[in-house]
Amino acid sequence: MKEQKTLGLIAGNGKFPILFAREARKKGFKVIAVAVKGDTSFLVKSFVDKIFWLNPGELKRMFLVFKENNVREVIMAGQVNPDNLFDPKVALDEEFKILFAALKDRKADTIFSAVADRLKKEGMQLLNSTFLLNDYLAPKGTFTRRGPTEGELADIEFGRNIAKAMGLLDVGQTVVVKDRAILAIEAMEGTDRAILRGGAIARFGAVVVKTAKPAQDERFDIPVIGPTTIKTMMKCKAACLAIDAGRTLIIDQQECLRLADRGKICILAT
Repeated sequence: MKEQKTLGLIAGNGKFPILFAREARKKGFKVIAVAVKGDTSFLVKSFVDKIFWLNPGELKRMFLVFKENNVREVIMAGQVNPDNLFDPKVALDEEFKILFAALKDRKADTIFSAVADRLKKEGMQLLNSTFLLNDYLAPKGTFTRRGPTEGELADIEFGRNIAKAMGLLDVGQTVVVKDRAILAIEAMEGTDRAILRGGAIARFGAVVVKTAKPAQDERFDIPVIGPTTIKTMMKCKAACLAIDAGRTLIIDQQECLRLADRGKICILAT
């Protein structure tokens, strides 16, 4: 009988970890999840073989959990609340303190790359986040009943140039624009908060552009959209969402399109 291959899952927030775990189990993998208390959905438990709940600062324990469960390959799925970086109540273990002290900055790529390097030293490889999920990457085209207007297409082209420039600096992936004016650029707060900031300024009709970074490391921080993204856009009466074809994961596409059509939002991948 063929031995079941084991995958480690570093599970952040949102539905991405659930999507990955479900697909991994379907394809015959055993999944050992490390979940973050106060961040990871408790629903992840139903889709993995084992789950271990850690505090945000317990890096050494994460390595031990994976080693004790014979994990050699690891996936990062879902974001970890960036507020944890600055919350004085979050106690970092010695392993995390050493890692942070060696960082040149605290950009997302810098932190995640350092974690990947530490995993490698512990004998584990961090795989691409899209491993097993190619069917969920956005194909090129318009997904919704409504296509983009000429004005929205102009805003998308303008926004993509800004988003790619910000991606080169590892600032964020999302830009909110209207009439070729920059209303919000995503920083550490995440996509939804950036949309709300930009949407409040636009009042209605904002265009949201979310792109992969020009030098995107597909092991972490890949662009992801889902129903929460669309609900956030509906809340601020945003009009259009443009994403990168073949480089953006769509969580629960059917629900995304149902919500977008209800809110007369155009979604397209270019």
